[in-house]
Amino acid sequence: MSLLAIGDVNLANNVLLAPMAGVTDMAFRILCHREGCGLVATEMVSAKGVLYNSKDDIWHVSSEERPVAIQLFGHEPDVMAEAAKIICHNVFPDIIDINMGCPVAKVVNKSEGCALMRDIPLAFSIMKAVVNAVRQPVTVKIRKGWDEQHVNAAELAVAAEHAGISAVTVHGRTREQFYTGIADWDIIGAVKQSVSIPVIGNGDVKSPHDAKQMLEYTGCDGVMIGRAACGNPWVFKRTIHYLRTGELLPLPTAEDRINKAIEHLDMEIALKGEYLAVRQMRKHIAWYIKGLRDASLVRDKLNRLDNSDDVKKLLMGYLEHVESMK
Repeated sequence: MSLLAIGDVNLANNVLLAPMAGVTDMAFRILCHREGCGLVATEMVSAKGVLYNSKDDIWHVSSEERPVAIQLFGHEPDVMAEAAKIICHNVFPDIIDINMGCPVAKVVNKSEGCALMRDIPLAFSIMKAVVNAVRQPVTVKIRKGWDEQHVNAAELAVAAEHAGISAVTVHGRTREQFYTGIADWDIIGAVKQSVSIPVIGNGDVKSPHDAKQMLEYTGCDGVMIGRAACGNPWVFKRTIHYLRTGELLPLPTAEDRINKAIEHLDMEIALKGEYLAVRQMRKHIAWYIKGLRDASLVRDKLNRLDNSDDVKKLLMGYLEHVESMK
């Protein structure tokens, strides 16, 4: 297993958490960090939002989750640079990451996210402006391209290196694909051949075996895990152990999952208060229990609960049910 350095930030390993809107908040990042994740990342943060609403907790970080990257999105070089400066002055992230891969309409319709892959000169200007604005290493997350007729990840990666970017993450799908179909790992290998900065592969890494395959097939320097970590922070510990030893650790038990869901709930309550935490945890709890027997019955009841004690009672009762079925 290889170590990974991004600029002057030395990571403990090369298995990273992908930034995911509505998922990678502080509590989730801490849980993944505790499982050994080499670098966690915030949800994507609007550069304009930072300028006009600097108290937004979405980009605040804790000492327990470091090293941590804060991901910015926007389309104006000066706004992106100023937002990066504000963030670095206030919370001192280890890395600033620029989002050039988000496929959702409300982002790309503003010429942000993956839309920037259609305008490499503008993308270069944004990257250069942010690099010049902060001392922290700056990275960028991109996709294969806009669609199959416009595959330009390697070209954009070269521009990123010239702009002073310290590492590039490549999601092996086009914007047109969103998250469907099969990720193209060949494009990750092509980007790796095109630049000398570290390249991190992303897309269809669902297991420790997938991570090893991606590293070997593409030659990339690290792997980034996204949706496979939802309800499964253990994926980092299991992947790191497998890459180091070739041994697969056992999957989490039903008891492990339920206990972790309750721990996660308590962390969210401490950070956000009960009202918001209970509602935001509904999707996380559904992920924690996915694949367990009669999980659909719990999800249905969960969506009608707004009290944390009732949620915990439901989960512990469900655990007794699952254990009795053995």
